[in-house]
Amino acid sequence: MADNETPVAAGMVRVTQVGSPIGRHASQRATLIGLGLNKMHRSRDLEDTPSVRGMIAKVAHLVTAQRAD
Repeated sequence: MADNETPVAAGMVRVTQVGSPIGRHASQRATLIGLGLNKMHRSRDLEDTPSVRGMIAKVAHLVTAQRAD
């Protein structure tokens, strides 16, 4: 593992932005920012909590989510 990589713990989900927020409601753009996403094809490893799952569901058409390994 490289020095700049963080270990991925159990209970993590990898969220990748696959859609553009252009032309979307401001709340959807804010949700992407809340997930730590702001550019296409960027990924974040987030803790798998009910609040994160709700955010993913709100912008499911703009992101893909998978269990982080």
